[in-house]
Amino acid sequence: MGEGQISGAAFADEARAALERAVAANKDAVGAAGRLVADCVAADGVIHGFGTGHSQATVLELVGRAGGLIPTNRIGLTDLVLRGGEDRSVLDDPLLERAPGLARRLYDLAGPRPQDLFLIVSNSGVNNSIVDMALHVKEAGHPLIALTSLTHTRAVPALHPSGQHLADVADAVLDNCAPAGDALLPLPDGGALCGVSTITSALLVQMVVAEAVGLLTAEGANPPVYISANLPGGHERNAVLEARYAGRLHRNGF
Repeated sequence: MGEGQISGAAFADEARAALERAVAANKDAVGAAGRLVADCVAADGVIHGFGTGHSQATVLELVGRAGGLIPTNRIGLTDLVLRGGEDRSVLDDPLLERAPGLARRLYDLAGPRPQDLFLIVSNSGVNNSIVDMALHVKEAGHPLIALTSLTHTRAVPALHPSGQHLADVADAVLDNCAPAGDALLPLPDGGALCGVSTITSALLVQMVVAEAVGLLTAEGANPPVYISANLPGGHERNAVLEARYAGRLHRNGF
């Protein structure tokens, strides 16, 4: 990219390079994460995705989408209202994600079983609720996959009282290869424009799903995968497969 150039084409070039870096950097991590997901599905488990802020977009890449695994559940702050009986006004608090005990409350509302797995997404990996959730997940005995920017998380101090980052707690760590601060195009005032973490993270999520389904298929299983509800018979087929996980997949609030 030429110095000072800001354009759609310039961002596309930088994003393509970031995607290539993410693929190269995560070969082993995708294999490890895919194995964890495959084992979870084979054990009749559910994969729970959790993220706050814009990381929720990556969680949606995992949960309840065409071409994705059916046993997936999204954990979000809205669960406090949708399933926890809280007044909607609780979501107006801009510091809600830092509230003590929040992660444990969200975990309990999800109702995970022992064989369930967690994918926690955070570009910085330092948010208190993110690290709280990760620590609680591991204390409860669940496998944990982290999706984060190792460049960013290594550049900032831990904010959690434990002194740990998300990546320190996980069984497998996926690096979205986003720069510190996420944005790719330098601005004249010293800032930067156009975040890339959602793009590279979406790629990594799909790679892990493909890896897991490949492993399950090779081992003789028939993995439960969504087809588009907008194809003939799609909704009916998906509903039959979802019924196997009745009460465990929360699809409201999307």
